[in-house]
Amino acid sequence: MNGSPELAVRIDHLTKRYGEFLAVDDVSLRVEAGDFFGFLGPNGAGKTTTINAIVGLATITAGTIDVFGHDNARDWRTARRLIGLAPQEYNFDRYLSIRDILIYQAGYYGLPPATVRERADALLERFGLASKAKETYIKLSGGMKRRLTLARALIHEPKLLILDEPTAGVDVELRIELWDLLRELNAGGTTIILTTHYLEEAESLCRNIAIIEGGRIVALEPTVNLVGRHGTATLSVTLDRDAAGVAAARRARIDGDPRTLHFDGLDPRQIAPTLAELESAGYAIENVEFRRASLQDVFLQLVRR
Repeated sequence: MNGSPELAVRIDHLTKRYGEFLAVDDVSLRVEAGDFFGFLGPNGAGKTTTINAIVGLATITAGTIDVFGHDNARDWRTARRLIGLAPQEYNFDRYLSIRDILIYQAGYYGLPPATVRERADALLERFGLASKAKETYIKLSGGMKRRLTLARALIHEPKLLILDEPTAGVDVELRIELWDLLRELNAGGTTIILTTHYLEEAESLCRNIAIIEGGRIVALEPTVNLVGRHGTATLSVTLDRDAAGVAAARRARIDGDPRTLHFDGLDPRQIAPTLAELESAGYAIENVEFRRASLQDVFLQLVRR
């Protein structure tokens, strides 16, 4: 043993072509066991193709993928047992009750019937679906369908949970509820890979983030480092009169309103001295706004086409 952390996913030089189109271009990344990992990118960037390659839904052109040390091509049965996938699109059998949907899904993994029934009932209870156990999924609300998608992905107790837009189309209350559930799952040891277009969701939940654009990884690092390295905090100060004449001397910019100075890259400890300098120069301060950089700022900076 060399003391290195266990890897949930190891991707080396993954390439996927569809005819002449290069969807994924020599992607390599590592996801440590127990991580909450964000995999982000604009539409068409290659993230869904990469996810499909991990779970075995896409045949790769070149490269290798290991799931907890199991090659997902040579040892695919073991690798896929370790993965639970919650897709963005609903693909339930419309003729099964939601309890039977979970039981049917568990059949792919060869679980004992008694165990399956027990797990199905426990998951329905956990996700607030027990009262709907005998209903078909078409009678569920959008939020309940999202919960059912997660419950189905968890029926075989996977070590790795892959979530593709898990909160798309749900209301704010349910989104926060799902966030809490995902944090609970991750705290219990489940490795989670999340794709989402809600960047505040990724910033709140994910410890590490990869951003893919044009089939290539353009960023891969801890979330805090990513935002801190590429983002800029801005202090905006609105004064009682035109401040264009002092903007350059104060190393500030003006964007629109000539009374408002914008200080980019300002350390929070510099806010008070900056305001004091403006007041000592004879300006009255009417409004102050300090905006930290967000993952959205970084994302747009890295993938703007």
